[in-house]
Amino acid sequence: MASASSSSSSSINLRPEAKYDVFLSFRGEDTRDNFTSHLYAALCRKNIETFIDNQLIRGDEISPALLDAIGGSKISVIIFSEGYASSRWCLEEIVKILECKNDKNIGQIVVPVFYRVDPSDVRNQTGIFGDGFLKLEERFMEWPEKLESWRIALREAANLSGFASHAIRPESLLIEKIVGEILKRLNDMYRTDNKDLIGVESSIRQIESLLSTGSKDVYTLGIWGIGGIGKTTLAGAIFNRISNQFEGSYFLQNVREESERTGGLSQLRQKLFS
Repeated sequence: MASASSSSSSSINLRPEAKYDVFLSFRGEDTRDNFTSHLYAALCRKNIETFIDNQLIRGDEISPALLDAIGGSKISVIIFSEGYASSRWCLEEIVKILECKNDKNIGQIVVPVFYRVDPSDVRNQTGIFGDGFLKLEERFMEWPEKLESWRIALREAANLSGFASHAIRPESLLIEKIVGEILKRLNDMYRTDNKDLIGVESSIRQIESLLSTGSKDVYTLGIWGIGGIGKTTLAGAIFNRISNQFEGSYFLQNVREESERTGGLSQLRQKLFS
């Protein structure tokens, strides 16, 4: 396995049921062209597979595609802005996100970001944030159960540990801290995925030490042994652990089989370099 600081990106997903690392929930009119776009770009630079709804057309009903994206994400980041609660779509998103959080078979991690709003206003639907919810409330007075489900979701999400924009300035630092927290959470997931593999965690630590992760030097390391002892599993685990530290990364596996199928090592080498 070789790590390099510039190559195209790919990833090995140790949780095949999760299609995305991160789902971004936000009100487009408030933050799409500023904070959310900068956060999305920062996540992509770290090779964090992130879903953003640029391609979806908003309407009164949340789309099945969006529900699938939420359910297929490891982490949801909810960007609470002044107008978030005025959007029925956003409120339906948060209900689904918290369902995934509380489902023990999914256990989705939820990270709230309070962007120019106070957590207490989100929790209690007060202030400017509450004004938006009040407008929506007037439209749905005939559906008190729906309104209550939104209130409960907002209260639960606001009680989670997150990030407040007024406490972390400038915004570039706020984004840096959010991305750092997400990387930490993803690494914790990879450790959990590997916990039933005997000896893997100690081997990962040994390899990290040999690779001197964090150094600006270039390192190549070989894992040698008979077939079937878990070399590829170990390589994939360490790749997932450290790949986000690089501008680009690529995992090329089954080299012998692939070289025979594609016509030699030269083509695989070009694939790696590209």
